[in-house]
Amino acid sequence: MTESAPNGTSVLITVTGPDRPGVSSVLFAALTRHGVDLLDVEQVVIRGQLSLGALVVARHDPEALQEAVEQAMASIAMTVQTSVIEADDESARPLSTHVVVLTGAPITAKAFGSIAQALADVGANIDAIRRVADYPVTALELLVSPVPGRGSSHYPPGTLRAKLVEVAHAAGVDVAVERHGLGRRSKRLIVFDVDSTLVQGEVIEMLAARAGAEAEAEVRAVTEAAMRGELDFAQSLHRRVAALAGLPESVLEDVAAELALTPGARTTIRTLKRLGFRCGVVSGGFTRVITPLARELHLDFCAANELEVVDGRLTGRVVGDVVDRPGKAEALRRFAGKFGVPLEQCVAVGDGANDIDMLTTAGLGIAFNAKPALREVADTALSHPYLDVVLFVLGLTREEVERADEAEGVLRRVPIP
Repeated sequence: MTESAPNGTSVLITVTGPDRPGVSSVLFAALTRHGVDLLDVEQVVIRGQLSLGALVVARHDPEALQEAVEQAMASIAMTVQTSVIEADDESARPLSTHVVVLTGAPITAKAFGSIAQALADVGANIDAIRRVADYPVTALELLVSPVPGRGSSHYPPGTLRAKLVEVAHAAGVDVAVERHGLGRRSKRLIVFDVDSTLVQGEVIEMLAARAGAEAEAEVRAVTEAAMRGELDFAQSLHRRVAALAGLPESVLEDVAAELALTPGARTTIRTLKRLGFRCGVVSGGFTRVITPLARELHLDFCAANELEVVDGRLTGRVVGDVVDRPGKAEALRRFAGKFGVPLEQCVAVGDGANDIDMLTTAGLGIAFNAKPALREVADTALSHPYLDVVLFVLGLTREEVERADEAEGVLRRVPIP
C-alpha cells in the first residue's frame, strides 16, 4: 500500500517519443480529469525526439491516474513511464547554484564525461543541460547544485572552477563557471581590449612594419615580452613607440584601414547593443588608429594612447597619460561611472598581462586566447578564435542571436574551415 503525503501522493510522469503538436494537451487533459496539482514540469526536444516530465500530486487514486495517463499516451503512440514518489524520497527541486558553459569544436563524449566526473568529484549535481550553440562552436549550458547531504550550499572558494578548468584543458574544451542567478543576467557594460581581441594582430607591429624590418623585429619582441608580463607595459610602450620616430602621419590612417576584426566581433557587439549594453574599447594602442573602428561599430566609448605628431611625422613619443595596466582598470571605472553601471555589472575581455587589472576589476573577466598570466586570474578563459563565444558565456543562445539577425536581414553564417 502506498503511503500518501498529507496533501496527496506524488507521481512522476515521463513521456517520450517523436515530437508533435498536441502531446502536452493530451497529457494535461488526462491530468485535469483527475484533479491533480502540478509541482514541476520540464520538456526538451533533441533532434525531433521529445522528453516531457511532470511531477504531480494525486489527491485521490494514484493507480487510476497512472492507468489513465498510460491510455492517453498510447492513443497518440507515445511512451510513458509513471512512478509514485514515496514520502521519504520526495524533496524540493534543487536550487542550482552555478552555471557551467562548456564549449568545444567539437565536444566529444569523452570530454563531456570528464566534466561530468569532475562535477561529481567536487560534490556537484547536474540539474539541467541545454545546448546553447552549434556555431561557430558547440556550447552546452549546465545548471549545477551541491549534492544533498554532501555539505553546504556553497563550494569552497575556487574549488568548482579550478577543478573544471584543469579537466577541461586536458580534454581540449573550454569551460566557464558563474554563479547562477540575477547577477549573471544583469550585465550592462562590456569593454574589449583591441589588439588580438577585437581585431586580429597588433597595431604597433603593423606600424613598425612601415619603419623597416629591424624596427618591426624589435617591436614584436618587446610586445610579446610585455604581453607575457615580463616587462612593465608603460616602459615597453615607450621603447616600441620610439622605433616609430620619423614615420609620416599618414601611416596611422593606412593601418586603421587595414584592421581586420576578429571573427564574430560584429555579431557580438550588434547583439549586445540590442540588449542595451554599453560597448566600448580600452586599449594600450593608439587613438588615431582605433577611433575610426569605434565609429564604424557604433561603440559608446574609447580610451587609448595619443601619439605625438610634429610637422606631419611621428616623434616617437606618447602624449599624456599612458593607458597601461592600471590605466585600463581606471578607464573601466571611469566609463562605468559615466553610464551609471556598477562594476559588478561590467564585463571585460582581453588577452594580455596588461589586461589583468581591468579583468579583475570587472564583475566578469574573460580571457580571450590569452597569455598564461591573464588566464590564471580571469573568471573564464576562451581558446577559440571566435569572439561571439562571449555571448554564450553571458547566457545567450545562438538561436536567439540568429533570430534577431534574421529579423534585421543580417543573418549570415560563414563556413568554418
